[in-house]
Amino acid sequence: MAQVKIDFPVYDADNHMYEPPEAFTRHLPKEYAGLVKYVQVNGRTKIALRNVISDYIPNPTFEVVARPGAQEEFFRSGNKEGKSRREIMGEPMRSPAAFFEPAPRLEMLDELGIDRTIMWPTLASLLEERLSDDPKATHAVVHALNQWMHETWSFDYENRIYATPVITLPMVDQAIRELEWVVERGARIVLIRPAPVPGYEATRSFALPEFDPFWEKVVEADIAVGMHSSDDGMTKYVDTWEGRRGGEFLAFAERTAFESLLQHEKRGIFDAMASAVCHGLLTRFPSLRLLPVENGSGWVRPLLHALEQEYDQFPHLYDEDPVAVFKRNIWVHPFHEEDPVGLVKILGADRVLFGSDYPHPEGLADPVRYADQLAGLSHEDIARIMGGNLAEVLRLAA
Repeated sequence: MAQVKIDFPVYDADNHMYEPPEAFTRHLPKEYAGLVKYVQVNGRTKIALRNVISDYIPNPTFEVVARPGAQEEFFRSGNKEGKSRREIMGEPMRSPAAFFEPAPRLEMLDELGIDRTIMWPTLASLLEERLSDDPKATHAVVHALNQWMHETWSFDYENRIYATPVITLPMVDQAIRELEWVVERGARIVLIRPAPVPGYEATRSFALPEFDPFWEKVVEADIAVGMHSSDDGMTKYVDTWEGRRGGEFLAFAERTAFESLLQHEKRGIFDAMASAVCHGLLTRFPSLRLLPVENGSGWVRPLLHALEQEYDQFPHLYDEDPVAVFKRNIWVHPFHEEDPVGLVKILGADRVLFGSDYPHPEGLADPVRYADQLAGLSHEDIARIMGGNLAEVLRLAA
């Protein structure tokens, strides 16, 4: 149990559902039948998109998974003994219903001491990168996923579980329709991939004025925008350096030293948040609320340092102080093994969010123990980070 006294509401910014096969297939339009398949390969089930098998996640049905928090010690203390990934992961477990359904998950949240949580999809993060050359298909499968999510989880279950529908942006008019559809059904937060947006003519940033009609609707709906870690396409960049062609990002595969270092540096979310600031999105829409979740916080200090230097040297490039813009519009979720107290000193306690990544192996088996990482802060600040800030971001009544 946590050493910090928990006498305040605990709102977790990073819980996950596991999606069964029907999440992607049940509501696909007839013209896209077969776009997503589950196939057998050497006795194991794999997911295939447009008949291309993906190894993004080894077991895409999630019937058997790594135990929650299996890698917790690895991330906190390192791997000086040189254990293999299998040794670090330990024995897997059969997934309980609570990983797939809201009613048993609510019981699990009670056991874990979590009052409210954002519920992110897991396998959905593979969709956009693998369909990047087909915007129409991307919008179709994303809508099918959102239909399943609303049907199974709702977007606001018992005012305690807030599932996050995905909004994909290649076709702005379609993105607006999808946003309106999920808002009408009670969504409090949407998931937008923190990556450049592919399209028929070019790949470009979500922060360019081209997308302003969509962001206007986001502001009008007063809805939060989660930018959860996903396959952001950085593997293409790694491939360029390592002389590979057509590589796929594999969440649990062994990595080269270079690839591992780039992932450690969180270049993808650095660039995404830099674009949101430098391309003027957050100046044009100063009330936007962006939550880069499960991206850690090691990228924050170097980004703010770079923005500060750039503004000192080239102030004419900015309509307002970019560091102030970041601190106004962005809430950061530091990993449990990082230094959240140090992040508070940079951003302030009102811009830091607790998230456990439950039930993923990288996260915490006992989520409320995250509060122990906040020791030294005032009780008021700990309460804000463990729940109060997320309540404000999601516009939740006390």
